[in-house]
Amino acid sequence: MQLRPRFLGRLGVADIVTVANIVVGFVAIIVAPLDPAIAARLILLAAIADGLDGLIARTYGSTPVGEFVDSLADTVSFGVAPAAVVVSLADETVHLDSVSSLLGSIEAALVVGVPALFVTAAVIRLAMYTAYDIEERVTEGVQSTLAATVLSAAILAVDLPVGWLVGAVGLLAYLMITRIPYPDLRTRDALTMGVVQAGAVLAPGFASRVFPRLLLTVALAYFLLAPRFYPRVET
Repeated sequence: MQLRPRFLGRLGVADIVTVANIVVGFVAIIVAPLDPAIAARLILLAAIADGLDGLIARTYGSTPVGEFVDSLADTVSFGVAPAAVVVSLADETVHLDSVSSLLGSIEAALVVGVPALFVTAAVIRLAMYTAYDIEERVTEGVQSTLAATVLSAAILAVDLPVGWLVGAVGLLAYLMITRIPYPDLRTRDALTMGVVQAGAVLAPGFASRVFPRLLLTVALAYFLLAPRFYPRVET
Protein backbone atom coordinates (compact mmCIF):
# COMPACT_ATOMS: atom_id res chain seq x y z
CA MET A 1 0.00 0.00 0.00
CA GLN A 2 1.21 3.49 -0.87
CA LEU A 3 0.11 4.84 2.53
CA ARG A 4 2.45 2.45 4.31
CA PRO A 5 5.41 4.40 5.79
CA ARG A 6 8.44 4.03 3.55
CA PHE A 7 10.87 3.38 6.39
CA LEU A 8 9.11 0.24 7.68
CA GLY A 9 11.39 -2.73 7.23
CA ARG A 10 14.28 -0.50 6.15
CA LEU A 11 15.48 0.91 9.45
CA GLY A 12 17.58 -1.25 11.73
CA VAL A 13 17.93 -1.17 15.50
CA ALA A 14 20.92 1.16 15.23
CA ASP A 15 18.86 3.56 13.11
CA ILE A 16 16.09 3.62 15.72
CA VAL A 17 18.64 4.56 18.39
CA THR A 18 19.91 7.30 16.07
CA VAL A 19 16.39 8.66 15.70
CA ALA A 20 16.18 8.73 19.50
CA ASN A 21 19.38 10.79 19.41
CA ILE A 22 17.61 13.33 17.15
CA VAL A 23 14.62 13.54 19.48
CA VAL A 24 16.83 14.13 22.53
CA GLY A 25 18.79 16.78 20.66
CA PHE A 26 15.58 18.56 19.64
CA VAL A 27 14.34 18.55 23.23
CA ALA A 28 17.70 20.00 24.32
CA ILE A 29 17.22 22.90 21.89
CA ILE A 30 13.74 23.59 23.28
CA VAL A 31 14.92 23.35 26.90
CA ALA A 32 18.07 25.46 26.44
CA PRO A 33 16.43 28.89 27.02
CA LEU A 34 14.61 27.55 30.09
CA ASP A 35 17.40 25.58 31.77
CA PRO A 36 20.80 25.40 30.00
CA ALA A 37 22.12 22.86 32.51
CA ILE A 38 19.35 20.38 31.75
CA ALA A 39 19.92 20.98 28.03
CA ALA A 40 23.63 20.17 28.52
CA ARG A 41 22.66 16.93 30.25
CA LEU A 42 20.37 16.06 27.34
CA ILE A 43 23.24 16.63 24.90
CA LEU A 44 25.32 14.14 26.88
CA LEU A 45 22.40 11.71 26.77
CA ALA A 46 22.33 12.12 22.99
CA ALA A 47 26.08 11.41 22.96
CA ILE A 48 25.41 8.13 24.78
CA ALA A 49 22.84 7.24 22.12
CA ASP A 50 25.37 8.17 19.42
CA GLY A 51 27.93 5.80 20.86
CA LEU A 52 25.34 3.08 21.34
CA ASP A 53 24.09 3.20 17.75
CA GLY A 54 27.65 2.86 16.50
CA LEU A 55 28.25 -0.15 18.73
CA ILE A 56 25.00 -1.79 17.57
CA ALA A 57 25.82 -1.11 13.92
CA ARG A 58 29.27 -2.67 14.24
CA THR A 59 27.92 -5.69 16.10
CA TYR A 60 24.74 -6.43 14.16
CA GLY A 61 25.25 -4.57 10.90
CA SER A 62 23.92 -1.33 9.50
CA THR A 63 21.46 -0.26 6.81
CA PRO A 64 22.09 1.90 3.71
CA VAL A 65 20.37 4.87 5.37
CA GLY A 66 22.26 4.57 8.66
CA GLU A 67 25.23 6.77 7.81
CA PHE A 68 22.97 9.56 6.53
CA VAL A 69 20.58 9.46 9.48
CA ASP A 70 23.56 9.49 11.82
CA SER A 71 25.02 12.65 10.31
CA LEU A 72 21.63 14.38 10.36
CA ALA A 73 21.16 13.43 14.01
CA ASP A 74 24.62 14.70 14.93
CA THR A 75 23.89 18.01 13.24
CA VAL A 76 20.91 18.52 15.54
CA SER A 77 22.33 17.12 18.78
CA PHE A 78 25.97 18.14 18.52
CA GLY A 79 25.74 21.19 16.28
CA VAL A 80 22.54 23.13 16.86
CA ALA A 81 21.85 22.04 20.46
CA PRO A 82 25.25 23.06 21.95
CA ALA A 83 25.04 26.37 20.09
CA ALA A 84 21.57 26.97 21.54
CA VAL A 85 22.85 26.24 25.06
CA VAL A 86 25.75 28.68 24.68
CA VAL A 87 23.48 31.44 23.34
CA SER A 88 21.07 30.86 26.23
CA LEU A 89 23.86 31.09 28.81
CA ALA A 90 25.29 34.19 27.19
CA ASP A 91 21.85 35.79 27.09
CA GLU A 92 21.89 35.90 30.89
CA THR A 93 24.73 38.43 30.58
CA VAL A 94 24.20 40.12 27.23
CA HIS A 95 20.37 40.21 27.31
CA LEU A 96 19.36 39.51 23.71
CA ASP A 97 15.85 40.84 24.15
CA SER A 98 15.38 42.47 20.74
CA VAL A 99 16.78 42.60 17.21
CA SER A 100 18.12 46.09 17.89
CA SER A 101 20.11 44.80 20.88
CA LEU A 102 21.63 42.15 18.65
CA LEU A 103 22.55 44.56 15.87
CA GLY A 104 23.70 47.35 18.14
CA SER A 105 26.32 45.48 20.16
CA ILE A 106 29.51 43.78 19.03
CA GLU A 107 29.36 41.59 22.13
CA ALA A 108 25.83 40.47 21.28
CA ALA A 109 26.79 39.81 17.67
CA LEU A 110 29.67 37.60 18.83
CA VAL A 111 27.38 35.73 21.23
CA VAL A 112 25.19 34.74 18.29
CA GLY A 113 27.76 34.73 15.48
CA VAL A 114 30.32 32.41 17.07
CA PRO A 115 27.75 29.68 17.90
CA ALA A 116 26.47 30.09 14.33
CA LEU A 117 29.99 29.33 13.11
CA PHE A 118 30.00 26.29 15.40
CA VAL A 119 26.84 24.98 13.70
CA THR A 120 28.33 25.70 10.27
CA ALA A 121 31.56 23.89 11.12
CA ALA A 122 29.62 20.90 12.49
CA VAL A 123 27.58 20.63 9.28
CA ILE A 124 30.70 20.85 7.10
CA ARG A 125 32.60 18.38 9.25
CA LEU A 126 29.77 15.84 9.24
CA ALA A 127 29.34 16.18 5.48
CA MET A 128 33.07 15.61 4.93
CA TYR A 129 32.99 12.64 7.30
CA THR A 130 30.08 11.04 5.45
CA ALA A 131 31.72 11.64 2.07
CA TYR A 132 35.30 10.62 2.86
CA ASP A 133 35.80 9.05 6.31
CA ILE A 134 32.77 6.81 6.86
CA GLU A 135 34.74 3.62 6.17
CA GLU A 136 37.88 4.76 7.95
CA ARG A 137 38.86 4.24 11.59
CA VAL A 138 40.53 7.66 11.67
CA THR A 139 38.71 10.88 10.87
CA GLU A 140 39.99 14.40 10.25
CA GLY A 141 38.98 17.21 12.56
CA VAL A 142 37.58 17.12 16.08
CA GLN A 143 34.43 14.98 16.14
CA SER A 144 31.23 16.98 16.61
CA THR A 145 30.26 14.58 19.40
CA LEU A 146 33.53 15.26 21.20
CA ALA A 147 33.17 19.03 20.77
CA ALA A 148 29.63 18.92 22.16
CA THR A 149 30.74 16.67 25.03
CA VAL A 150 33.56 19.05 26.00
CA LEU A 151 31.18 22.03 25.98
CA SER A 152 28.41 20.25 27.89
CA ALA A 153 30.78 18.79 30.48
CA ALA A 154 32.40 22.20 30.96
CA ILE A 155 29.02 23.85 31.49
CA LEU A 156 28.12 21.28 34.14
CA ALA A 157 31.57 21.05 35.75
CA VAL A 158 32.73 24.66 36.07
CA ASP A 159 31.24 28.14 36.02
CA LEU A 160 32.88 29.55 32.91
CA PRO A 161 32.63 33.29 32.19
CA VAL A 162 30.67 34.02 29.02
CA GLY A 163 33.76 35.27 27.20
CA TRP A 164 35.66 32.04 27.89
CA LEU A 165 32.68 29.95 26.83
CA VAL A 166 32.22 31.78 23.53
CA GLY A 167 35.97 31.60 22.93
CA ALA A 168 35.90 27.82 23.49
CA VAL A 169 33.04 27.52 21.02
CA GLY A 170 35.02 29.43 18.40
CA LEU A 171 38.11 27.28 18.94
CA LEU A 172 36.13 24.03 18.70
CA ALA A 173 34.39 25.28 15.56
CA TYR A 174 37.77 25.82 13.91
CA LEU A 175 39.22 22.52 15.09
CA MET A 176 36.25 20.59 13.69
CA ILE A 177 37.26 21.57 10.15
CA THR A 178 41.01 21.04 10.47
CA ARG A 179 42.91 18.01 9.19
CA ILE A 180 43.98 16.85 12.65
CA PRO A 181 43.52 13.03 12.72
CA TYR A 182 41.33 11.52 15.44
CA PRO A 183 41.18 7.72 15.71
CA ASP A 184 37.96 5.95 16.69
CA LEU A 185 37.58 5.06 20.34
CA ARG A 186 38.15 1.42 21.16
CA THR A 187 35.00 -0.36 22.35
CA ARG A 188 36.21 -0.63 25.94
CA ASP A 189 37.05 3.07 26.08
CA ALA A 190 33.76 4.05 24.44
CA LEU A 191 31.85 2.07 27.06
CA THR A 192 33.85 3.69 29.86
CA MET A 193 33.13 7.12 28.41
CA GLY A 194 29.44 6.20 28.23
CA VAL A 195 29.39 5.25 31.92
CA VAL A 196 30.95 8.58 32.91
CA GLN A 197 28.54 10.44 30.62
CA ALA A 198 25.64 8.60 32.26
CA GLY A 199 26.89 9.71 35.67
CA ALA A 200 27.04 13.32 34.47
CA VAL A 201 23.48 13.03 33.11
CA LEU A 202 21.93 11.34 36.14
CA ALA A 203 23.87 12.94 39.00
CA PRO A 204 25.70 16.06 37.81
CA GLY A 205 25.93 17.56 41.30
CA PHE A 206 27.02 14.40 43.12
CA ALA A 207 30.19 14.74 45.25
CA SER A 208 31.02 18.28 44.14
CA ARG A 209 30.18 17.59 40.49
CA VAL A 210 32.60 14.67 40.24
CA PHE A 211 31.02 13.09 37.15
CA PRO A 212 30.99 16.22 34.93
CA ARG A 213 34.53 17.06 36.05
CA LEU A 214 35.76 13.54 35.38
CA LEU A 215 34.04 13.58 31.99
CA LEU A 216 35.61 16.94 31.14
CA THR A 217 39.04 15.62 32.13
CA VAL A 218 38.70 12.44 30.06
CA ALA A 219 37.25 14.29 27.05
CA LEU A 220 40.01 16.91 27.14
CA ALA A 221 42.66 14.19 27.48
CA TYR A 222 41.39 12.50 24.31
CA PHE A 223 40.95 15.89 22.64
CA LEU A 224 44.57 16.90 23.29
CA LEU A 225 46.44 13.58 23.20
CA ALA A 226 44.55 11.27 20.82
CA PRO A 227 45.95 12.64 17.53
CA ARG A 228 49.47 11.56 18.52
CA PHE A 229 49.20 8.97 21.27
CA TYR A 230 45.90 7.10 21.07
CA PRO A 231 46.36 3.68 19.42
CA ARG A 232 44.62 3.24 16.08
CA VAL A 233 41.81 0.68 15.92
CA GLU A 234 42.57 -2.19 13.57
CA THR A 235 40.28 -2.39 10.54
